[in-house]
Parts: sequence; structure tokens; C-alpha cells
Amino acid sequence: MFNKNIKLVLAVVMIGLAIWQFIDRSIGNGIMLILLAAIFVLLYFKNEILILAFLRLRKQDFEGSKKWLDKIKNPEGALTQKQNGYYNYLNGLMLSQTNMTQSEKYFKKAVQLGLSMDADLAMAKINLAGIAMTKNRRREADILLTEAKKLDKHNMLGEQIKMMKKQMKQAANMPKQQYGRGSRR
Repeated sequence: MFNKNIKLVLAVVMIGLAIWQFIDRSIGNGIMLILLAAIFVLLYFKNEILILAFLRLRKQDFEGSKKWLDKIKNPEGALTQKQNGYYNYLNGLMLSQTNMTQSEKYFKKAVQLGLSMDADLAMAKINLAGIAMTKNRRREADILLTEAKKLDKHNMLGEQIKMMKKQMKQAANMPKQQYGRGSRR
């Protein structure tokens, strides 16, 4: 994996070589070099490691996806801002199974950096709302759920949002337990 700036430099070099090939009347070589430059430009906007990690995640292979994500050593230098958001989003998804506190950190950073698709941003906010609910921060969870509902324009996550709100209502109606000393008579 190359740094994002190296990808752009390689694309510019390939376009320069393509122009030289066109001037030299080697049209076939020039076309091939332009296609190669287009691949570098595409990989600038869509990181190859993140694509492979998403494919692993789609197959429910969390460990394989984590291995691909671990290949990115310096995410700030190698990824654009949106790609860095997806890097944190994927790490949050991986850690949500085991470590809620670490997962919350990654989801918050992903929301801060931004995600390209509203559905992904809504899913990150739903996960943050679930984490806030488990930590008894109901107000924050309610705010995150309303934001997620606004972002879910095609109602793909409507069922999950309803289920989370129902769980919040059930948790609010449950009696609070007092720990410590019992009452003295």
C-alpha cells in the first residue's frame, strides 16, 4: 500500500509518460499508461485495503478483516479524511464485539471525521447510542437515535431504531436498585 500522495505522483508520472508515448506515435502504449494512471487515481479515492476489509466483513470474517486493517500502519498519512473515517468505523465494528469502551472511541472518531454514506453514519450513531445506553447515559442515547433516524432516509435501519427506543423505555420503567447499606429500623 502506498501513501496517498505517492499515488497521485505516480498518476501524474503515468500521464506524462502517456503524453510522451502519444507524441512518439505509440498510441497503444499511451492508452495503456492512461488506464494505469486512472487506476492510481481510483486507488487514491478508494483505498484498496479498506475495500478488502469490507469484503471480509461482508463474509462475517472479523479476524480476516482485522488483519487487513492492521496492514495500515499510519492511517492519517495513508488515507484521506473520509477513508480515515471508514477505518475508524471498521475498527469500531470489530471491537464492538469485545471492548465497548475502545469501540466507542473509534465510533466517535468516525463520526467526527465523517462517512460518505448517510446509512453508515446512522449505523455508527446507533452503535454509539447502544454503548451510551449500556453506560446509563439515556439522554445522549436518545439524541443519537434521533440523529440516526434523520440520517436514515430509506428506512433501512428503522427496525433497529424502534427496537433501541423500546429497550430504552423498558430500562426507564425498571426500578433502580440501591446498593450499599440497607435501611435501619
